[in-house]
Amino acid sequence: MTESIDVSIVLPVFNERGHLHDEIKRIRKAMDDSPYTYEILVVDDGSTDGSSAALREIQGIRLLQFRQNRGSGSARRYGTAMARGRIVAWTDVDMSYPNEMIPDLVAELEDGWDQVVGARTTEEGTVKLLRKPAKWFIRKLASYLTGTDIPDLNSGLRVFRREVAAQFLHLLPRGFSCVTTITMAFLANGYSIKYVPIPYFPRAGKSKFHWWSDTRRYLMQVLRMTLGYEPMRIFGPVGGVLGLLGAAKLVYDLIDKDFRVATNTLVLLGAAVTVGLLGIGADLMVQLNRRRYEVIPARVFESDSTQMGRAEAS
Repeated sequence: MTESIDVSIVLPVFNERGHLHDEIKRIRKAMDDSPYTYEILVVDDGSTDGSSAALREIQGIRLLQFRQNRGSGSARRYGTAMARGRIVAWTDVDMSYPNEMIPDLVAELEDGWDQVVGARTTEEGTVKLLRKPAKWFIRKLASYLTGTDIPDLNSGLRVFRREVAAQFLHLLPRGFSCVTTITMAFLANGYSIKYVPIPYFPRAGKSKFHWWSDTRRYLMQVLRMTLGYEPMRIFGPVGGVLGLLGAAKLVYDLIDKDFRVATNTLVLLGAAVTVGLLGIGADLMVQLNRRRYEVIPARVFESDSTQMGRAEAS
């Protein structure tokens, strides 16, 4: 696979016929005005509205087509696997993201980051009243579980080093939570992410996001990724709370019940020990599993030189 291309722009498409030409034209103009060589790799995810025919009319793109809808995550995963650029850009074609900023994000990445995410400054999705608090909670949970502040967990506009992302493509789920997964996979393995504020606009066409089912998947994916990398961030607090409750109940029993320990006190203490042991066991399995795979080193700038160097990821 050639390394002569700087940027591969992966565009998942599912029933976006009305604005395909405008969006691809906007991306092409921005990249033509930039110093980067590029390819536009469009993955038609089983469109049924004529998008497939419209895409075949557009010159100068690489077109991959699924016979049936597999989900945004599948389209991004396959497109990334087929990308020829050393840098991969993910975005959408629904006119909601400022895709003219892709070269700016690439420039930030070239400054030494492993991934650069366009962090949206507004929420323009459907069902805002329910969607905003749910996304806030999941984002704060992910920030705690990764130990990193995450201003936008599921932005669809981002660029990253292809060689790093290749390690995690098998983790990407089929649906929208693929963007959450790639964020947490980078952070959990010590790779750097920079967040650049971007405007966000109402989408063109009909949204494919289902607030209840997709939000539930986002939450489950955050928990799943954490259990796969830092299980003690979940088991530790749960075991600690159970232990504190059990200890408080034990003190109460010893003082007020003439040293007779109630059954529910023993249950609490036993549950605390069990959760703690499960966490230790899970953490041990994660650490042993990590050693089976070679981790691609993250890029850093040497302190005494402007030349790019390499250092092992923590």
